[in-house]
Amino acid sequence: MNDKRLQAHGAILLANVIFGLGVPITKMLLTDWVSPMTYMAVRCLGAAVVFWIISCFMKQEKVERHDLMVILVGGLMGVVVSQTLTAWALDYTSPVYFSLIATLTPVAVMLMAALFIGERITGMKFLGVLLGIGGAILMVIMGQTSGSGSNDLLGIILAILSVLTWAVYMIITRKVAQKYTPVTQMKYVFLISAVVTVPLAWPELSQQPLFSAETFGWDGALEMAFIVLLATVLGYFLIPFAMKSLSATTVSIYTNLQPMVASFVAIMIGQDRLTWDKPVAAILVLLSAYIVTVVTAKNEKATEA
Repeated sequence: MNDKRLQAHGAILLANVIFGLGVPITKMLLTDWVSPMTYMAVRCLGAAVVFWIISCFMKQEKVERHDLMVILVGGLMGVVVSQTLTAWALDYTSPVYFSLIATLTPVAVMLMAALFIGERITGMKFLGVLLGIGGAILMVIMGQTSGSGSNDLLGIILAILSVLTWAVYMIITRKVAQKYTPVTQMKYVFLISAVVTVPLAWPELSQQPLFSAETFGWDGALEMAFIVLLATVLGYFLIPFAMKSLSATTVSIYTNLQPMVASFVAIMIGQDRLTWDKPVAAILVLLSAYIVTVVTAKNEKATEA
């Protein structure tokens, strides 16, 4: 394995460990420090500032007007809507259930592609969908009886909607994403996201423990810094870097680390408990994502050949 591929594997491994850690850390923030909307406003504003600062030291790309509109609409869909749903989901359900639902992203992308651009669903892909649905149904049933969240059913539904919305974002922006650098895309994505979320969160900002002089704590500030600088900004650098040397299939398979990391940390710090349904659901959704990802990659290679 050459140095570039080794570095790419290290980058995608680190990115998914960070994303996995981001789930229980977000849960801590929502439990102790901020509301879902304030969390989104701070994350979007912080990421926008960092990406625009970075862009000042890079070669400026001219973005065509049509492409800019796609990026802005994508930002509203993929960040404002999808990530706000994520924050609400984690406010109601456990990090374990949420991270398992998030693993179904490849399945959601395939379904949205079939719905919006007419991509064909093969027999193996259909099997993958059934496995994923089976895992989600198991989580819903068990969440109603033995879940550790305040409202696991609502949280799981919100998580599913978040994944579906993110899938739509990936589909509508995938052509534009190939034309511009991640920094160029993200500075506009988070700018429009900040413009929308900051005014919505502003009236409640002073009421949040993280922004009150009486209740402020450095642990909360460090948790928010982790989300903005590592789980948002660094992650968006590492994934494009890895994809220059690794196939999309390899990159997708690494995402299966996220629920493992999130679940392990959440259980260790007492945010969740290990019950029999979680490993079974994990097997179903991970197998579902693997089948859809691998079959899709094989079909793409056959088409290219």
